[in-house]
Amino acid sequence: MSRRSLCVILVLLALLMFPYTSPAPLIYRPGEGWTYEMPGSKGSWHKDRAKDQLEFAQKVFDERSYNLALKAAKRVVSVWPLSDYAPQAQYLVGRCREAKKQDERAFDAYQEILEKYPKIANYQEIQQRQFEIATRFLKGQWFKLLGYIPVFPSMEKTAGMFEKLVKSGPYSDVAPQAQMSIGAAREKQKDYPLAVKAYETAADRYNEQKQVASDALYKAGMAYNKQAKTGEYDQNISAQAIATFNDFATLYPDDPRVPEVQKTIMTLKAEQARGNFKIARFYEKGRHWDGALIYYNEVLLKDAGSPLAAEARQRIDVLKQRQN
Repeated sequence: MSRRSLCVILVLLALLMFPYTSPAPLIYRPGEGWTYEMPGSKGSWHKDRAKDQLEFAQKVFDERSYNLALKAAKRVVSVWPLSDYAPQAQYLVGRCREAKKQDERAFDAYQEILEKYPKIANYQEIQQRQFEIATRFLKGQWFKLLGYIPVFPSMEKTAGMFEKLVKSGPYSDVAPQAQMSIGAAREKQKDYPLAVKAYETAADRYNEQKQVASDALYKAGMAYNKQAKTGEYDQNISAQAIATFNDFATLYPDDPRVPEVQKTIMTLKAEQARGNFKIARFYEKGRHWDGALIYYNEVLLKDAGSPLAAEARQRIDVLKQRQN
C-alpha cells in the first residue's frame, strides 16, 4: 500500500472516531440578508405572525440589541408589507439605523415611511428626526461609504436631504426651517444664486410667519452681497442686493438688523459708484464723450455725497465744455 493511500485511510478513521457538530449554515432571505441558522430551525427571532415579529423587534430594540432588532423589523416589512404593522416596523428600521450611527441610511428609511405610509400617526415626529439628521450633516458631519466608512462632508447631499423634507410636507412644522437650511447649505457651497433662490422661496412661501420671512429676506440680501464680492464685479447683482435690502427695511422697519442693512446699502452704492466711475474713465480715455457722461452721471445717482461724486462732477463739466 502506498504512503499516500495510508494517509487517506488514517484521516477517514480519525473523522469517524471524532464526530463533530456541523456549523450552522449561511441562509439568505430577500429583504433580510444573510444569517446563520441551525438546520431545521427558523431561528429564535423568526415569528409566524407580523404582530409577534414586530413585538419581538421592539423588545430587542428596547434592550439595545440594534442589529437583531433591525433584522426582525426588516422581516416584518419584507414578509408582511401590506399589514398594519409594516409602517411601525419601517419606523423601527430607521430608529435602528440612527442608533447604529448610520444617519444617511436612517434618513432614507424614514423617507420611505413618508412616501409609502403618508398617513402614519407619528408623521411629524419622523420629519423632525429627518430634520435633526440633516442638520447634523449641515454642521459638518461626514457621510459614510456603505454606511460605515466616513469619507467626506457634502453640502450637495445635505441640501438634497432638506429638499426631500420640504417636498414631503411643504407646510409641516419643520418645513420653514428646512427651506432656510437649503439656503445655508448652498451658502456653504458658495453657490450664492441657489442660496438666494432658497431664501426667496422661504420668504414667499412662509410670508405669514414674520420671523421666517424676515430672516429669509435678510439672508437673501446677504447672499446677493456675498455674490457681488466674488469674481468679476457685477452691477446687476449689487442692484439686486440693494433692492432686497430695501424691501427688508420697508417690510420690517422695527427689525434690529435694519441699521446694519442700511450701512450695507451705502457700501453697495459706493461700490456701484466706483464701478461706474471706472467705466466712465474708460470711455473718456477712448474719447467716447457721450458714454463717459452717462456713467459719470450714474456716479452722482448712486453716491451723490461721496468724494468720487465730486470728482465725477468735475469731469462732467470738463466734458461738456469739450463738447461745446
